[in-house]
Amino acid sequence: MTGPNSSLGGGDSLLESTFGERLGLSAGVSTRWMGWRLRMLVVSALIGCVGLFLLTREMASVPTVDAQWRADAAGRIALARSNDPLLAPLTGQVLTGLRAGTREVSLPDALPLQRSARWLIDDGERTRLQGLHRQIDAAFAEPAVRFVFADGRGVELHPMPRGFAGLPVTYWVLCAVALLLHLVAMVVLMAKPNGRNLLYALMSLAQAGNLVFIAVESTLDLRLPGLFARFDMPLRVAFDLFTAAAIVNAACFHPRRLPGAGAMALAAWIIAALLALLVGSGSIERGWWWTQLAIVAYGLMMVSLMSWSYQVEPHPFATVLRRFGIVTIGTWLLLTFSLAAAVRNPGVHQNIASIGSMIWYVFFASLLLLVPFLSRSQQIMREFSLLAAVSTVATSLDLLFVAVFSLGQFASLTLSLFVSLAVYSGARQWILDQLLGSSMLTTERMFEQLYRIAREVEAHPERTATLLSQLLRELFEPMEVVLVERSTAQTRVSGDGSTLMIPVPRLSDSESPGGSIVIRFAQRGRRLFTSEDVRLTERIVEQLRRAVAFDKAVEQGRSEERARLAQDLHDDIGARLLTLMYKAQSPEMEEYVRHTLQDLKTLTRGLAAPNHRLSHAAAEWKADLTQRLTAAHVELGWSFEFDQDILLTVVQWSALTRVLRELVSNAIAHAHATRVDVAFELHHDRLDLHVTDNGTGRNPRAWSHGLGLGGVRKRVKQLGGEVEWREVSPQGIGCRVTIRDLSARG
Repeated sequence: MTGPNSSLGGGDSLLESTFGERLGLSAGVSTRWMGWRLRMLVVSALIGCVGLFLLTREMASVPTVDAQWRADAAGRIALARSNDPLLAPLTGQVLTGLRAGTREVSLPDALPLQRSARWLIDDGERTRLQGLHRQIDAAFAEPAVRFVFADGRGVELHPMPRGFAGLPVTYWVLCAVALLLHLVAMVVLMAKPNGRNLLYALMSLAQAGNLVFIAVESTLDLRLPGLFARFDMPLRVAFDLFTAAAIVNAACFHPRRLPGAGAMALAAWIIAALLALLVGSGSIERGWWWTQLAIVAYGLMMVSLMSWSYQVEPHPFATVLRRFGIVTIGTWLLLTFSLAAAVRNPGVHQNIASIGSMIWYVFFASLLLLVPFLSRSQQIMREFSLLAAVSTVATSLDLLFVAVFSLGQFASLTLSLFVSLAVYSGARQWILDQLLGSSMLTTERMFEQLYRIAREVEAHPERTATLLSQLLRELFEPMEVVLVERSTAQTRVSGDGSTLMIPVPRLSDSESPGGSIVIRFAQRGRRLFTSEDVRLTERIVEQLRRAVAFDKAVEQGRSEERARLAQDLHDDIGARLLTLMYKAQSPEMEEYVRHTLQDLKTLTRGLAAPNHRLSHAAAEWKADLTQRLTAAHVELGWSFEFDQDILLTVVQWSALTRVLRELVSNAIAHAHATRVDVAFELHHDRLDLHVTDNGTGRNPRAWSHGLGLGGVRKRVKQLGGEVEWREVSPQGIGCRVTIRDLSARG
């Protein structure tokens, strides 16, 4: 719909809702707020950096030994590799226990290699793992630790801090992603402090916490610091549940507030907090399954809310978030089922729990990082999200094939890559089309519309905004098109990508500049606007400006040439005809030359005029036809109706004049008619011209179209119309000329 500026409720409240957009404050208040927010942003960045530095220093100072461990086929701990000269000869041997001072730690299986209790399904195993981590951590705190192997041999080692250089690459990468999530969350929150951005910040900080835990776990083989071992399960469950609750909360209010949104959001938070408390304290059995299924339920609820929101008002952001939600739930379910399927195989279960969960959290973090940039996402951002998704699916399938089908590592990896790449190549274009949409306006029709608008703008400069809005409506298929008085400096995307604002261009010297065109919800609310749409719109406006300038230059050249031709005809041919009239040998010749001279005056006057009022042109046509038919003793029937007295261009006037003359000439010369009826109607910019005679003409389909009839066809086609001849009853021929959108065919 197109409406005035008042329909927006004043200001930018409905247009400027994207992350980081302007707050609409006064200059003084804006400066004060910006200073306050900037200071908070700097403080939060310093807190994040200092916190990671302290954590890294702590991890670098934790005593450890140079050894890597793995789970063997029997589910026991085996030495995989070591550069320590005392441990290296024992590579492949099974570790059965540790001794440090008076402490003895029995290691009957590979459970300590499970770094996180969060991904252990069995409650008893989780409790035992936490106890083992506390014992191993206490043992490594002693000056010397003796490693006891199954063959009876033992090696006494002195754990030493690994230092910053000894931390694995995985640790640095995960910490960097966590810090990036923290900074983006703070930027979004400080750019526009509101409830929605607070929810985004909570989700990002919770997932940053998950990544920090995974980073810490990647630095250790047998042990986990006591503090991390104690809070790993409760905190990570809380992170996941609170993230899910925040997503549901956001879905209740964004992009549109749903009925009962407050109650649904409150219920989501209460359930998440209660479940996190019960699972974290161990007060509920099968806590892992409760957590996994609760997150699935939250995800399905979010997808349902987005579908509901789209039904209330088709907002493109709802569609995008719904698709992301479906992908996220799918990968979460795949990870859950993979862990459940591998529960009887400790080695595979450990790989899925460590590698699979890490990949899932990195994938989810990439989605969170992508959300603030959805409205301006470039090709690299879209490809990044797709590649993150396909890598997650590939890894999950690899682990699933190993766990369920007991495939070898090479076979499972090859098969999973093949399946994932096949799905990616087949679904990639469809996903991009669904996310970005595709224009339904063809190139040919685009140029046709551009030049039609250019001609209309030249005739009616005040209609520039309306005409450009029509073109943009056909290009983007938006749900809403609004003309506002507030001007914008340049074309830009706002409102989380749901809104595109275009300044109304000044295409004519007589046109007053100002105002903007606001289009919302592209492709009926199925996609977001992007920076590519901004560039396309700017190019369309520029081409429209050039088309108007080109038409003006062409029309000016035509006018000058017509004026020159009219002057030459008047001065040369007119003078000769006038001399010939005075020297005529008979009254009939004198009358014939007089009529020819009158036709010449009509022609030169028409060529000299830039345009012709339809009523004036009709009067000239009637007078001309009456004179010619009267001289031939033929009766004229004239009917002329119109709902708008439009201006005909010289091209239109000239073409219609010659079409009428040729049709009447044929009725006189070939049909030998005694009556010619001309009916001219113009309604809603559609011209219908009927010329009918009662002559002897028959079977018009068999006619050969020479210069006369061929000229009629050519001139009607030049105006974008159609012409048809047919027999009429009881005798004669009727010709029908139809031209749609006459004003746009000049």
